[in-house]
Amino acid sequence: MSTHHGILLHVVFSTKRRKPLLANSWRDDLFAYIGGVIQDHRAVLLKSGGIEDHVHFLIRIHPAFAISKTIQLLKANSSKWINEQGKTIQPFQWQRGYGAFSVSQSMTERVKTYIANQREHHAKKTFEDEYLAMLKNHGVDFDPRYVFDQENVA
Repeated sequence: MSTHHGILLHVVFSTKRRKPLLANSWRDDLFAYIGGVIQDHRAVLLKSGGIEDHVHFLIRIHPAFAISKTIQLLKANSSKWINEQGKTIQPFQWQRGYGAFSVSQSMTERVKTYIANQREHHAKKTFEDEYLAMLKNHGVDFDPRYVFDQENVA
């Protein structure tokens, strides 16, 4: 029997200290770059979105690669691209961690719509509130004192 897979992940992470550094003028170029980079791990970027301080991705990952390694590849190469392209005045970094949530095939379109509507969504809800809700909705145990880096967010 052949091996088949359809592993979908909703991945979320923010800029370091949640600084609003991801400009509208080049964010789509960043997403296109990321779509190419993750092909090195035989992954496919199905949808990308976000606002100035964080990003969301719907990714079909390949089981030959650990989730953490695929996300590490994505974050390392994209921050390098941002810095090499001079997209920000200061050196760019992503936050240390990330959220990765499984998505069933039946929820794919709903997640794509959610990712596409980030601007409207964040007119009502902060990244922090959104992320905590995602943890709760996915049944992830967490201590709220340690979810976000204890950094000065300004």
